[in-house]
Amino acid sequence: MIKQHLMLRAAIALSLSAAILTTGCGAGSSRLMFGTGGTAGTYYSYGGIIAQYMTRYGGAKVTAVSTGGSKVNIQSVQDGDFQLGFSQSDVMTYAWNGTKSFEKDGPTHDFRVLGGLYAETVQLITMDKDIHSVGDLKGKSISVGEAGSGVYFNAVDVLSAAGITMKDIRPQYQSFEDSKESLKDGKIDAAFMVSGAPTTAITELATTNGVSLINIDGELRDKILQADPYYSPLEIPAGTYPGQDKPVETITVKATVIVSAAMEDDTAYRLTAAVFDHADEIAKENAKGKELSLENATEGMAVPFHEGAARYYKEHGIEVDTREPAPQAQEDANE
Repeated sequence: MIKQHLMLRAAIALSLSAAILTTGCGAGSSRLMFGTGGTAGTYYSYGGIIAQYMTRYGGAKVTAVSTGGSKVNIQSVQDGDFQLGFSQSDVMTYAWNGTKSFEKDGPTHDFRVLGGLYAETVQLITMDKDIHSVGDLKGKSISVGEAGSGVYFNAVDVLSAAGITMKDIRPQYQSFEDSKESLKDGKIDAAFMVSGAPTTAITELATTNGVSLINIDGELRDKILQADPYYSPLEIPAGTYPGQDKPVETITVKATVIVSAAMEDDTAYRLTAAVFDHADEIAKENAKGKELSLENATEGMAVPFHEGAARYYKEHGIEVDTREPAPQAQEDANE
């Protein structure tokens, strides 16, 4: 882990140096690092577009960086290596409360919400003709996401609701890209991917090899929603992927942009405006931009918003919470 952290810092330093060298006039004096996700996921492709609009209209040079995803981004904001990043709404709740993927690390309150962007869909995919439901995963080799990632805990939630433990499967801790390649090579039987649909890795696999999406629905989904209220039901429409002729029922969390709690209010305000004032333009460049709305940005957040972002939403008639929970309330949240 120490070696990985040092390598990440080195990569950030190189990216920042490149950003300084390539910054043009008019981009603003601030240079901000934006943690996204793996190159085969929606975070990376969409994050690059968001960074462009923030640079163009937010008065800062924002550089999108490929990372291991939500937890890495939160910790890098905490360490001061990043100033903003993507996070699943469930993972940032774990971080704030010091639960699940942050149980060993403890809580961090060094970040704030800028805004929610789009639904992050829990997608269970397979090329195995014998797998038709979550229950069929017993005894199989399953990619459950990288160790400690948001995908991993989403997979655990789904499997647990179906009465399946990690001992009941052969878990593989892989990125989206590695999962795609492992499925193609027959090294794994199924994979969990949590990302906005369509997801690049799944589209590529569906195009070249064909793939099936497994429903997470009925009593299983009801059980998940009751246990973890940060999930919502979602239908993946037919035709989202090549060869997908039927809708797929599943669950979703929300892709959220977080920023450092130390970010200046004016900067957070400008970055928020850069995204939501240009939602129609962003939607033309990435399909997930169609989900940009003030409602999506502000609903269902268990972590406080940045004061600068709150000012933008207030100007548009929406009040959001910027207050940290009282110590007793925080203590109760961890029990």
